Amino acid sequence: MLAVARRFFPEEQEARDAVQEAMLSAFKGIKSFAGEARLATWLHRIVVNASLMRLRRRRQRGEDSLEDLLPHFDSAGNHLCAEVGIGVDLEETLEQRERRAMVRKCIAMLPENYRTVLLLRDIEDMSTEDVAKALGETPNAIKVRLHRARQALGTILRRALSTNGNYSVGTL
Repeated sequence: MLAVARRFFPEEQEARDAVQEAMLSAFKGIKSFAGEARLATWLHRIVVNASLMRLRRRRQRGEDSLEDLLPHFDSAGNHLCAEVGIGVDLEETLEQRERRAMVRKCIAMLPENYRTVLLLRDIEDMSTEDVAKALGETPNAIKVRLHRARQALGTILRRALSTNGNYSVGTL
């Protein structure tokens, strides 16, 4: 349950709080558990819902802009600036664990509502319609936000790799 919450919250305490809220919800709702699904599946969904509720409460604060992370094009449709190439195969240069840690850190750098959509669609493997329902958005809004989140994540990853792993929120 904590691993699921950590996907939504880079801060350990925030993830632990989400799990605690999920456990309370599960305890209160255990009588409604009909056994049609596995208990683990039921608890997983409760953690996802608790995490989403926490994120909704946090949204009242301002959101970071994503514009500087998106690609820019000229009137002919060409990139305005050349992308930084990696030049080496990730499989040859990084161990699987290091890659995953770097991707997690880069995902954590996305603004919250973009990170949430990316996590739900690409990590939790929810359908666009289910994500839209869970977030109270239209499916088209989710598709646009997911596309922009993937573009921004690509930019963050390229920047992280171009700095030879010496990356932080401030340097990206």
